[in-house]
Amino acid sequence: MSTRKAVCLALQGGGSHGAFTWGVLDEILKDGRIEIEAVSGTSAGAMNAVVLADGLADGQRKVDRDRARDGLDQFWRAVADAARFSPIQRTLLDRVMGDWTLDHSPGFALFDLMGRIASPYMFNPLDLNPLKPILEDGVDFDRVARCQGLRLFLSATNVRSGRIELFERHEITASHVLASACLPFLFQAVEIGGEAYWDGGYMGNPALFPFFRSCYTDDILIVQINPIARDRVPRTAREIQERLNEITFNASLLREFRSIEFVARLLRQEKLDPASYKHVLLHMIGDQTALAPLGASSKLNAEWDFLVHLRDAGRAAARSWLAAHFDDIGARTTIPLRDIIDGTADL
Repeated sequence: MSTRKAVCLALQGGGSHGAFTWGVLDEILKDGRIEIEAVSGTSAGAMNAVVLADGLADGQRKVDRDRARDGLDQFWRAVADAARFSPIQRTLLDRVMGDWTLDHSPGFALFDLMGRIASPYMFNPLDLNPLKPILEDGVDFDRVARCQGLRLFLSATNVRSGRIELFERHEITASHVLASACLPFLFQAVEIGGEAYWDGGYMGNPALFPFFRSCYTDDILIVQINPIARDRVPRTAREIQERLNEITFNASLLREFRSIEFVARLLRQEKLDPASYKHVLLHMIGDQTALAPLGASSKLNAEWDFLVHLRDAGRAAARSWLAAHFDDIGARTTIPLRDIIDGTADL
């Protein structure tokens, strides 16, 4: 086997599209050549991150990687099981046509309408969240806290201050994960320690800056779910709202890209002390050919067949990336960073 190389993983949020990240993680763990030094996760990325940390709590040997793979499989199976009796389901015609979106689902239409005209404090006064029992039953947060070989950072947005809040491994509970995934139109703000939190995607999807000072490796591998660029201008009200959400959730990541590129340029010009500034090497695994056409409503589709479809796409994307870029880890950035910042890259 080739020499193992270390990376920091940055996992985006995106509802059930997080099953794509499950597939990427599964393939990385199966391959066995990558040592994971740290993980930063938001929303669905935060869920994948804590399940991964639970599995790797005792180390990153094959037996630990296999346990992490099993844990991810069990977590997403539990998500699918919980969704079987949800009123938000694809129509029979969508199933026949192979359309994974929920755009024609009466249950989704009602759910979407309620989210626009009523607060979750009104239509969900008991603050029920089907993910809470899945996390509490499926993740041993005491084991996560003891996972010494893996740094863990979850992002949430502080409602009152509007700033990003980072939760680290030793303090994380199911509530912290739910805070990272709390969409304010669907769920009441999650209260932790007297503070209220919404989805971390508004301020970091995912946050990269925790890696700069606390990690040894220079390599950050981002698992991309949300497209940065779109070819067409949205026309319908739903399309406009979906594109606004994508732009909002990508804004913080693009800001960090600009900072990384600026520091790298100054380091090349010898205008900064390399002892004080890290030359970050960025990598990205994604498949916008598979994900971009799905539409925002499919992020609420938790059917097992759909999750498996996304998992398999993630596995294939990871295999392709490892074959093309494993040797680049520790050597160079493998994404067109300047083009992404300028808006000329198709991501």
